[in-house]
Amino acid sequence: MVKVTIYSTPACQFCKLAKKYFDDHKIEYTDIDVSVDHEAAHAAVEKSGQMGVPVIIVEKDGREDVVVGFDQGRLAELLEIRN
Repeated sequence: MVKVTIYSTPACQFCKLAKKYFDDHKIEYTDIDVSVDHEAAHAAVEKSGQMGVPVIIVEKDGREDVVVGFDQGRLAELLEIRN
């Protein structure tokens, strides 16, 4: 089972691109708006070491991979998406 979480803000264009990518490929995800959830914002910084969004967490096979930004190639690899 794969669990995808995206830490995002409403104004972030790369966040919108990532969510559209997930939607287009029917990938379920949890969207956490860090502009209103300050504890989640802190968690995203802890996981990524950066203040930017999106921070995307892919949990699969007991591993947790952190993708900072909309890295389509890395996401395709982690989620086994064939374009």
